[in-house]
Amino acid sequence: MSSQERIEALEQQLDQLQSEHAIRACMNRYMLLCDELGVGSPLAELAGLFTVDAVWEGKGAKYRDSFGGYRGREAISAMFSTYMVEPAHFALNVHFLTSELIQVQGDAADASWVMLQTSTFASGASHLNSARLTVRFAREQGQWRMAHFQTENLFSRPVDRWNSDAQLPVPA
Repeated sequence: MSSQERIEALEQQLDQLQSEHAIRACMNRYMLLCDELGVGSPLAELAGLFTVDAVWEGKGAKYRDSFGGYRGREAISAMFSTYMVEPAHFALNVHFLTSELIQVQGDAADASWVMLQTSTFASGASHLNSARLTVRFAREQGQWRMAHFQTENLFSRPVDRWNSDAQLPVPA
C-alpha cells in the first residue's frame, strides 16, 4: 500500500468516526429536546435535525395509530408544535437509549437504538414505554440529519409514580 493509499484509507476511517459521532450527537440532541418539549422549546432547532424531505412515523399498530406519520420538515415541525402547550404535555419526560448500531456508507447511514421512555403527563398519570428506533440519516449541506425516523413500540404500560420518599434498601 502506497503512502497516498494509506492517507486515503485513514481519511475514510476518520470520516467514518466523525460521522458516527455526529449521528450520535444528532440523536442525543433530539432526545434532549423531546425530554424538554414545551412552550419555550426551540422548534426550529428540533425541526432542523431532520432533512427537508424527512419522514417521521410510528411503526406497528400501536404507534402507527397513536402517532401516525409525517412527511417533510414542515409537517414534522407542525406535529411537534402540538406538544408545545401550557401546561406542558409532559411534566416529566426522560428518554434512555441503548443497543446502538450505526452503519455509515458515504453520505447515508442506517442506525438503530432501543429506547426506554419514562413519562409523567400534565394530568399526573405516568407511563413506561419501550420502542425500537430505526433511523436513516443523510448528510445534508455537510450536516448529518434524520431522513427517515421510525419508532415501533416494544412494550407500554401505565405506572403508579416514578419517585417515592421511601428509604432505599442498602446493606447495614
